[in-house]
Amino acid sequence: MLSEADSDLVTAAVARAEAATDAEIVTIVAPRSDDYRDVALWFGAGAMLLVPLFVALFPGLGLKLLALVHDGWSAPGEDLILGVLMIAQILVFALVVALLGPVKRRIALVPKGIRHARVRARAVLLFRVAAERRTDSRYGVLLYLSQDEHMAEIVADSGLTGKVGPETWGRAMAVMLPYVADGRIGDGLSAAVERIGLVLSQHFPKTAADTNELPDRPISL
Repeated sequence: MLSEADSDLVTAAVARAEAATDAEIVTIVAPRSDDYRDVALWFGAGAMLLVPLFVALFPGLGLKLLALVHDGWSAPGEDLILGVLMIAQILVFALVVALLGPVKRRIALVPKGIRHARVRARAVLLFRVAAERRTDSRYGVLLYLSQDEHMAEIVADSGLTGKVGPETWGRAMAVMLPYVADGRIGDGLSAAVERIGLVLSQHFPKTAADTNELPDRPISL
């Protein structure tokens, strides 16, 4: 996920930022926040339910399907018609699920709002594990990058709530994303960390009692 040079770059940026504040910054990079396997099932189920409508709109196709299992000398029974229809639905469901096997295809079909919600949920979960209440001052901040969704999140500890608004964190992420889009993940994370450090140093400047409580090196999942 991160080269050794990128990791060193981000580590140095975190160390510089924390030199001016009592707050702690943790950076995490993940390939994605969710596998979106339910997306393939939802699309498969939707396509399956459209099969009867498609047959009703194009009855000739339905007759061709019946011809595969019926000799045509007599009218097909209801049980045969329903059976052929169910088999067609199952085949369509399986085909759609197979086509959406690659995770990036599934992600491409997910609305942005859903992707953002899952990235946010993953970031909050990781924050609770890696940073929440692990500092005496409650000044921990997580910078999380989810690559396949092309999204980032910043989650702050309780000591920062109400003192730094979400628009401030949004500007920090805005600094990072152009670098990430260009494939320069280390530079992007470092730029965001620098912006976060400036904000934190204004609200929570360094004191003599402060110690380094969380690791500076970025975490690659």
